[in-house]
Amino acid sequence: MAKKEKTIFVCQNCGYESPKWMGQCVCGSWNTMVEERISATNQYKKSPTITSSTKPLSIKEIKSSNYDRLNTYIKELNRVLGGGMVKGSLTLISGEPGIGKSTLILQASSNIAKEYGTVLYVSGEESEEQIKMRAERLCAVEDRLMIVSETNVDRIKEYIQELCPVFVIIDSIQTLFKPDLSSAPGSVSQVRECTNNIMHLAKTKNIPIFIVAHVTKTGELAGPRILEHLVDTVLHFTGERTQEFRVVRALKNRFGTTSEIGVFEMREEGLMEVANPSEMFLEGLNNMEGSIVISSLEGTRPLLLEIQALVAPTNLGFARRAAIGIDLNRLNLILAVLEKKVGIPLMNQDVYVNVVGGLKPEGTSSDLGVALAIYSSMRGLIIPTTNTIAIGEIGLTGELRSVSNIEKMIKEAAKMGFKRCILPKKIIKKLKLEEQIKLIGANSLKDAIDCMFFEN
Repeated sequence: MAKKEKTIFVCQNCGYESPKWMGQCVCGSWNTMVEERISATNQYKKSPTITSSTKPLSIKEIKSSNYDRLNTYIKELNRVLGGGMVKGSLTLISGEPGIGKSTLILQASSNIAKEYGTVLYVSGEESEEQIKMRAERLCAVEDRLMIVSETNVDRIKEYIQELCPVFVIIDSIQTLFKPDLSSAPGSVSQVRECTNNIMHLAKTKNIPIFIVAHVTKTGELAGPRILEHLVDTVLHFTGERTQEFRVVRALKNRFGTTSEIGVFEMREEGLMEVANPSEMFLEGLNNMEGSIVISSLEGTRPLLLEIQALVAPTNLGFARRAAIGIDLNRLNLILAVLEKKVGIPLMNQDVYVNVVGGLKPEGTSSDLGVALAIYSSMRGLIIPTTNTIAIGEIGLTGELRSVSNIEKMIKEAAKMGFKRCILPKKIIKKLKLEEQIKLIGANSLKDAIDCMFFEN
């Protein structure tokens, strides 16, 4: 007798299942419902569960200990992961095509194979020959680095049982499929079931596993949101393919902080670590109008970044505001303070702000730099960018407020050769600095503008 099949419609964004097609899913996405056929025998099949002989314990009886980690011998990657790869962890790495995901994990897998033992690299998109060509270019050819081109999850599980590797890479999760499911690879059902199987392997075998995932046109992680909940760590690879640098950031990390970033430079021989990112981001810095250097703290590392602003007359009737790297709402707040407290007319001016390098500085330490860059472009005044840095938050009343870890930022600026720093006046007395840098205090945004442009 033929097996009965049930047709359901599954949202490719959130995984919501409906017996009928809907134009808009409950999550708000349009045209994301895809028809899938699930046989009656598989409809209620449960995902593998982790069996254990442990019993519930009081939290006081549990002994705390450090996680057992594998060193990738890539310092920037270790920094983002929290000190290395935790055994038994499941890590998801995403990014645009061609950004360098496969290059980074191939370099890491070669290092681990050299130091620890067998590493299994599973590719569902490339052949063994293609991976071998990349490995030769990266000088990442190791005897214990095993390569296989496979998309069947059951076969992959057999390979892991046979080889007992210390590290596994899956490239990519959207290409895998489970034969028991009738839906196509990359669908919500397949991604969810395959990830569950891989997670079960990671936890029971105590093997760290890296999963590569695709992103959508908007840069978000492709597939259902449950994918991010299942894994222990989510890494996101960013950067422009036309530029040399790449940035790795942890969006989720159960074994470390999410505020650290790793900076790499793409070269012909692979991804090279950048020990001093500030120096790289400030290349080509010149004294010009609308440009200034600010500082931002990324995790434990202070970074110096260049902010550029352009103010031009509006020709379309409505003033346009565009920001790359700066929150647009924050930009509108700064523009309102400039108009109200400083008195510069911006209602009929287009304002464009860009953080050079593509980074998005965290916090509000860039407020003062953005305001000074806009004023400089509006009035046509040149900022001595090569020796001056601005740090501070702007309040709605026009006052300057201190930001956290400002001392680290000033020390980084002095190390990079900057001679002057404009900052909130209230914080100067609390600073204990040995570096040779002139601190210029200002109580308000208007005072900071006077110190920058109208005082010698």
